[in-house]
Amino acid sequence: MKTRKVALVTGALRGIGLGISRCLLQQGYSLAAGGVREESEVSQTLAELRKENEVLYFQFDLANAEARNQFLQKVRSQFGQLNVLVNNAGIAPLERSDILEATEESFESVIKVNLQGPYFLTQSVARWMIEQKQERTDFSGCIINISSVSATVASITRGEYCISKAGLSMATQLWAVRLGERDIPVYEIQPGLILTDMTAPARKRYNELISQGLLLQSRWGTPEDVGQAVGCLVRGDLPYSTGQVLRVDGGLTVKRV
Repeated sequence: MKTRKVALVTGALRGIGLGISRCLLQQGYSLAAGGVREESEVSQTLAELRKENEVLYFQFDLANAEARNQFLQKVRSQFGQLNVLVNNAGIAPLERSDILEATEESFESVIKVNLQGPYFLTQSVARWMIEQKQERTDFSGCIINISSVSATVASITRGEYCISKAGLSMATQLWAVRLGERDIPVYEIQPGLILTDMTAPARKRYNELISQGLLLQSRWGTPEDVGQAVGCLVRGDLPYSTGQVLRVDGGLTVKRV
C-alpha cells in the first residue's frame, strides 16, 4: 500500500475544484480527480497538475450510483487508500426561474447532483474510512462538503440550488454526528462570490453590488481562497471543530445595522 495520503475531489478540474486540487497537491497529496468531461478535454490541466504529484482522473456522473462505485473501485485499485473526500461538484439550474415558474425537471437534476450524489458518495467513503481505521492505527481521514452561502441566503430565482445546498449543510451535521465516534471529522465550507465560470453570467450585476458595499472585503473570492480553507482543514489546523461551517465569503453574510 502506498504511504502518500490520497484525496478525492469531485468537480476537480475547473473553478473552485481546481483551486482545491492545486492546494492538496501542493500539500503532498495524491489526487483522485472526478469530473464530467472527457479526459481529452482536460488533458492540459491534468498535465499541469501532474507536475506536482500523482493524479488519477475519472470521468463520471455524480448522480449515478454505479458510476460513483466505479470511481471508488478505481481509487482502491490505484492508490489502495483514501484519506480525504471533498464533495465539491455542483451544478446551477440550467435557467434561473422564479420559484413560481421553476420546473420539477430542473429541481430533480440539481438535487441529484448537488445533494443526493454527495450524500451517497459520502456513505461509501465513510464505510471505507472506517475499514481503514480498523486496519491501521495510524490512519487519519476527513470529509469536507463545499456548499454555499446559498444554504442560508435565499435566492428566489434559483430555489432548487439553495435547497440543495441547505440539504448538503444538514448532511455535514449528520455525517459529523455519525462519524464522531470513529474520529473522522466532517466539515463544511460555504463559499460566497467566487470567480468561476458558474458565476460568470451574474458578474456584471455583482460587480455593481460589490462597488456599493455588498462585501466587507471589496473583491471577488478566488478558487485559491477556497483551496486554502480546504488545506487548513486537511492539515488538521482545526482538530476540535467537526460539524462546523467555515465561510469563505468576504464578509457577505455578516449581519450589519
